[in-house]
Amino acid sequence: MYYEHDMTQSDISKALNIYRTSVSRLLKKAREEGIVKITIDNELAGQINLETELEKAFGLKEAIVIPVQPGQTDQEKKSLIAKAGAELLKRIVKDNDVVGFAWGSTLAEMVGELHNCPKRDAYFVPLVGGPGTMDTKYHVNTIVYNIANDFGGTAQFIDASAVVERKETKRDIVQSHYFSKISDFWRKLSVAVVGIGAPIKSSNMIWTGFYGDKDINDLNELEAIGDICSRFYDRDGVLVDSELSDRTIAIELEQLKQTRYTIGIAESIEKVPSILGALKGGYMNCFITTDETAHSLLKEPRL
Repeated sequence: MYYEHDMTQSDISKALNIYRTSVSRLLKKAREEGIVKITIDNELAGQINLETELEKAFGLKEAIVIPVQPGQTDQEKKSLIAKAGAELLKRIVKDNDVVGFAWGSTLAEMVGELHNCPKRDAYFVPLVGGPGTMDTKYHVNTIVYNIANDFGGTAQFIDASAVVERKETKRDIVQSHYFSKISDFWRKLSVAVVGIGAPIKSSNMIWTGFYGDKDINDLNELEAIGDICSRFYDRDGVLVDSELSDRTIAIELEQLKQTRYTIGIAESIEKVPSILGALKGGYMNCFITTDETAHSLLKEPRL
């Protein structure tokens, strides 16, 4: 009745006309005598242990670790952690929340994964300008629009690139009446979802739509290890102050520390130094990754 028919102890006591305490005692006896045996899936137990280790090591509110199988492609891994991100959002987004998104391929994978999404009277906003010449599906406005539509919320758009050519251009944009609405939403941000950029490489095509050789050389000289929302930091999580900062249109990373949830979504061995820097900087309180990435992070020295 209890294990196979999902009846409660109260239901069983009524059906058999015995005291509930007797039901509880009989269930306990059944386990002790081996009539009932409870086993825990080893893979699931290992996943939970990894999540607990990450939470303790980096002071996270929540860690979600996705097991991957040998031979899975990078795209398949990206899809798995994006699905986990979509499930987390369904669980935590509330009415009146301001939910912010960065851009990128992993976050774009979340689009279409919010099945049976609860309707929320919430606002969905970009946290950074658009990604230059990259595919439209990775654009922050595309991500925001689609996810807002799934929740039945209100989408706000940003009409600016993440990086502009001159700091005067950035000043004019952020001081405009149009941009003041975006800034106001950033101040009220309650949930943020961000990707984590890999270490800077001049050959990395992701950067070519934004940064010239001088920008890349400057970042390398300053030992930038990764970025969130096009804001760069070093391996200790300290923000890198370069000329590029004055041309970047994005939320300040310190604001991400004020949210109820700032969710970092990233995986790959290549990104481990970048992820570790972001964790040291305290730029997220929730992290979603794969088991192989989690193992690599926990092996890294954290001092």
